[in-house]
Amino acid sequence: MTQTNLCFIGAGFHATTNIYPSAVEAGATIQAISTRSIERSKAALLRYGSTGSAYDNATLMLQNEDCNNVVVVAQPQDQTSLTMECIKAGKNVYVDKPLGWTAREAAEIADAAEKAGVVLMVGFMKRYAPVYMKLKELIDGRSMGRTRSFQMKFAVDSTPFCKNEEQFMKLAAIHMVDLMRFLFGEVQHVTGTTVKDGEHINQSISLKFNNGIVGSAYFAGMSAWSRESESVLVTFDHGFASADEMNTLTIHHSRTSDSLPWKALEEQDTVYTPSNSPMSGAYRDLYLRGFVGEMAHFISCCHNNSLPHSSGKDNVGTMALCDAILSSLV
Repeated sequence: MTQTNLCFIGAGFHATTNIYPSAVEAGATIQAISTRSIERSKAALLRYGSTGSAYDNATLMLQNEDCNNVVVVAQPQDQTSLTMECIKAGKNVYVDKPLGWTAREAAEIADAAEKAGVVLMVGFMKRYAPVYMKLKELIDGRSMGRTRSFQMKFAVDSTPFCKNEEQFMKLAAIHMVDLMRFLFGEVQHVTGTTVKDGEHINQSISLKFNNGIVGSAYFAGMSAWSRESESVLVTFDHGFASADEMNTLTIHHSRTSDSLPWKALEEQDTVYTPSNSPMSGAYRDLYLRGFVGEMAHFISCCHNNSLPHSSGKDNVGTMALCDAILSSLV
């Protein structure tokens, strides 16, 4: 494997819990870290066994370090400016969502990356989660016929970090919005209903896609959901598939028989799950949630100068759909 050095901007809870260990697991070496605190940067380097350089100034890191690839996992309000600075410095960039608060902002950054000739990837890890990758294969392969419809659920306690519906959509539910586009394509029409009580949010959304697929999504941001939950149920011509909690995919093939199906053992399900093993340590979750997969994809795109699946340009479509859903809510 070709050696890949990464410079990091940001070392908060999400970055150190998910992104740093996934990057190392994907084969990267941490060359430098910049945060607002030199002590925090040094602590992060020590935590991951790196002998790299610590900074409290991202601009200085970009100037000093001979490193072409930068990972930006900072506060949402800072990510746009930091990403633009990396692009202007000629760096390939992985940036956590959201990149740009609107579709227009997202387009400006994507255009800048394209003109600079650098790789720009946005952190939508669900595209790289094994359960959704297998579901995507099923949809594209059409072994069960055409995809007809879907039901999606996402519920989380977003009250600590989302104070209104726009923040909830663009900081939490955005992953599921992007997953819709990844699985089913572009949306033609969207309508929605919302009930908001303080920071508690409940949304019911109906969508029609350009390819004729219809779907519904239930999004909830409430303290009731301290146990985060998500699922996607897809109906095909000849059966259905259910992805539950990112660790189980159940595929049901409809059966045809001369006799009524309840008279014999005609029904059949195929269930995919990961192995349970103490040998997985802490890495099982990082693989199943897609974090290792997205870091490996970013590294590969940097080596090959290829367009990521969740590119800056593709991100424009996700931000536009977020805006369209928000505009439709009544």
